[in-house]
Amino acid sequence: MTTASTLNAFLRSRRARLNPQEVALPDFGGTRRVAGLRREEVALLAGVSVDYYTRMEQGRVANPSEAVLDALARALRLDEDETRHLHQLARPRRTGPAAAGTPPHGAAGQPSVRPMFRRLLDELTDLPALVMGPRLDVLAWNAAAVALLGDYARFDAAERNIARITFLEPASRELFADWADCARENVAYLHLEAGRRPGDPRLARLIGELSMRSEDFRRWWAEHPVRDKTSGTKRFRHPVVGDLELAYETMRAADDPDQALITYAAEPGTPSHDSLRMLLAWAAPQPQVR
Repeated sequence: MTTASTLNAFLRSRRARLNPQEVALPDFGGTRRVAGLRREEVALLAGVSVDYYTRMEQGRVANPSEAVLDALARALRLDEDETRHLHQLARPRRTGPAAAGTPPHGAAGQPSVRPMFRRLLDELTDLPALVMGPRLDVLAWNAAAVALLGDYARFDAAERNIARITFLEPASRELFADWADCARENVAYLHLEAGRRPGDPRLARLIGELSMRSEDFRRWWAEHPVRDKTSGTKRFRHPVVGDLELAYETMRAADDPDQALITYAAEPGTPSHDSLRMLLAWAAPQPQVR
């Protein structure tokens, strides 16, 4: 999809989820051909002309002001992630040669893992942890992550992608107790990435492959969810230790937002904490008897 068509789909999806009563507009009756607000109603709420909003929705407004985009965000009741996404779609970055300071790339064109993240992976022996790169690519992981999530080494480097594994690997539907929620989070993050990386061929190939091979992905992608990957709770049905409820946290370096360290932890004193310790002990290498 082009940036213009993505902007069109995003704005239409957001006005479709609102009705006049929700935004304190009178409903003048009549048959609405589609659900949600009309273009003229969004224009009225945002304080712009109907013609301007129509051209905006069609991707025909070059470099709209931040003030106008913020007014549209308020009119459509966008949250922080959605507002940022709107700005990125309406004012796309120009792509060009890699900027100075871009991390060197390793296998399969993946960025090299930041040394501090690599060190943290080595030292976090009691917490499952992995390093996530652009497009939800998995760049590195520790032994505890293998015990919880499986060994990413079984995939070729180009296929080590969280969304790809979630949608295309049947085992993921068994591992994640709330698989649909996890999968939708991945779709929402990839929409953010599409706004951040217009014209990225690897991202386009990933979205194309998932759209072709997964009906769930194709349906949720059309809804245009938008959400950053920050923190939350995930429930697992692990084949070794059973049910687990773990909190996850995403940490990014200020000077390199393209890489993130994701850790999983259980609340101390809970059955999940005991189960996680049991799992890590079960997965630990056994000393060899001489």
